[in-house]
Amino acid sequence: QVQLVESGGGLVQAGGSLRLSCAVSGSIFSINAMGWYRQAPGKQRELVAGITSIGRRNYLDSVKGRFTISRDNARNTVYLQMNSLKPEDTAVYYCNVEGKATILTPTYDYWGQGTQVTVSS
Repeated sequence: QVQLVESGGGLVQAGGSLRLSCAVSGSIFSINAMGWYRQAPGKQRELVAGITSIGRRNYLDSVKGRFTISRDNARNTVYLQMNSLKPEDTAVYYCNVEGKATILTPTYDYWGQGTQVTVSS
């Protein structure tokens, strides 16, 4: 059974940094895109950063230049380095992986349990 295990959230002052990690546990046949979403209270979930299997990246405009997404294909892990954090970055961050559990199964979106990031002013 495929599960995503997130770590790295916490409380940080404005201007600080955090690094989120998300590791795929269990057997997975292939992974396509990986990404991070966030959801603040009362707001819709939004894509923060994504990275394709060949390393193409895209970012939410408000985090460009501050956040960096990367992946380690050997470890089936995706990271989000967050610098110059702002109070408006406060949200629950969710890892997302698009992949196939076996060669016979369809592509599926897997989600992590979410990790809280709180930026104090």
